Amino acid sequence: MKNYFLGILIIAVTFACNSKQENAQQIIDKAIENAGGERYKNAEISFDFRKGSYRSNRVGGKFELERILADSTGAQYRDVVNNDGFTRYYKDTVMQLSDSMKNVYSNSINSVHYFVQLPFGLNDEAVNKELIGKDTIQNKEYYEVKVTFDTEGGGTDHEDVYLYWIDTQNYNVDYLAYSFEVEGGGLRFRKAYNPRTIEGIRFVDYENYKTDNLNTPLDQLDDLYQDRQLELLSKIENKNIEVKIAD
Repeated sequence: MKNYFLGILIIAVTFACNSKQENAQQIIDKAIENAGGERYKNAEISFDFRKGSYRSNRVGGKFELERILADSTGAQYRDVVNNDGFTRYYKDTVMQLSDSMKNVYSNSINSVHYFVQLPFGLNDEAVNKELIGKDTIQNKEYYEVKVTFDTEGGGTDHEDVYLYWIDTQNYNVDYLAYSFEVEGGGLRFRKAYNPRTIEGIRFVDYENYKTDNLNTPLDQLDDLYQDRQLELLSKIENKNIEVKIAD
């Protein structure tokens, strides 16, 4: 009889864990669908961020991410990341770079495009999702979804950990936090603002906050934010956004 009840308990625990993973997946699926869904997969998106002009193009599984920067003379660097890797052009001439520098530039470009197109990308193969609970921010209820990355396929920043607060009613990603290891490591908390929808794809800007206490758990950053104990580091503003959807 003990073995019988033990078996039932194991099944119940396993089912609960599986349901937790499935719920996290469902939440992310709805968040992506709400923000643009399939339109991301066949979109050309261009925008300006700080001193650079950016463009992404996705069609039928092929992708190209681009950044254009000008030097002090006005001559342009054009950095391109696609299915084949990274290439830097200067005055339309391919530059020879070390693998380490290619990784630095490639990661920088990927990071900008990643945040602009969130939550698209959270269903990549190397992404692991876990629903850790619910919380309330500014009197609104949110799912808390933790995201980690596999070593293989997760990029050079695969040790970074993210937490997304997703509205339980409309599945908007209104807040996110992440820990990172590069340059000594750090914690960031972002609040989305200025939402707008262009050609069926939702975009936001961010207030970018930090704390110097690197031992703070990610799921406590929202409480610190509400208590005004985080420092506003910068604003992440994407301007002149244009979207073209391939037929």
